[in-house]
Amino acid sequence: MDPVDDPLNYRFGIFYFNKNDNRTVVPKRARTFGYTLNFASWKSYVFVMLIIGSVTFSVIISNR
Repeated sequence: MDPVDDPLNYRFGIFYFNKNDNRTVVPKRARTFGYTLNFASWKSYVFVMLIIGSVTFSVIISNR
């Protein structure tokens, strides 16, 4: 069984968190809905911060 299918690997039912899974991007439980991040990996937090930073930068630049 793929660890993605185990409901115990999810926090609050939606955030995948598995320290034993070294993948950063994993398929969602419902495979047709795409992919999600493994929040046990520090790379996921870097990715989220880059997204937030780029959106913030775009908003600041567009308001000048």
